[in-house]
Amino acid sequence: MQKQAVMTESRSSSFKETLRTLVYAIAIALFVRTFAYEPFNIPSGSMKPTLLVGDYLFVSKFSYGYSKYSLPLSIPLFEGRIFGDLPERGDVAVFKLPSDNKTDYIKRIVGLPGDRLQMIDGILNINGTPVEVRRLGNFLDDERGRLVEEPLYLETLPNGVDHQILDLTSLGALDNTKVFEVPEGHVFAMGDNRDNSLDSRTDQVSFVPLENLIGRADFLLFSVNGSARIWEPWKWPWAIRYDRLFRPIH
Repeated sequence: MQKQAVMTESRSSSFKETLRTLVYAIAIALFVRTFAYEPFNIPSGSMKPTLLVGDYLFVSKFSYGYSKYSLPLSIPLFEGRIFGDLPERGDVAVFKLPSDNKTDYIKRIVGLPGDRLQMIDGILNINGTPVEVRRLGNFLDDERGRLVEEPLYLETLPNGVDHQILDLTSLGALDNTKVFEVPEGHVFAMGDNRDNSLDSRTDQVSFVPLENLIGRADFLLFSVNGSARIWEPWKWPWAIRYDRLFRPIH
């Protein structure tokens, strides 16, 4: 009987220790996700060639300070931002879509409060000056194993930040726009895949309130091209984009 009691007590102690460890792990994970880094994945091609469908990345939550959208389920504990910091022009940022404040979007910040932006024949103009754009050649997209060549350019913003963009045509629906004047407390965001991006050039997105910013996309963790299903483990090694693992995002 004494031996059985000791075994029961040992099992109970082991269970409590396991439960305590699990609670600590969940608490640490929630803390990191809320205040440090949150994982995201890319479901669309609007940020090609910088980000591809199947990319998994980490977003730094502390880069722009914190708002209610930094919290799990967007719990409204406070209004506005605390420890707020303005994004730098050229940052790739995740934000809540202003029209519903629920959907996560990821785009590049190209306009800051007070800026005037306009697309003219496919060229971004900031405060009346066209940005520098230089042809690099073609981008070979391997999405889902299908190879497609698309025109690749290097765009240089006024602060010297450069990044690659795709521009299939200068006659697209969003290649000639009105002048957008960015109001205070907002930023202007665009996708790097200029002819296939729903962004601040459209009424569906428009200007992004600073409060809606979740964080800056800092680095890629993992990437797959979609050629292998979850139930096809024998294909997994060939579906991984090894050259994109642990890459910083620019």
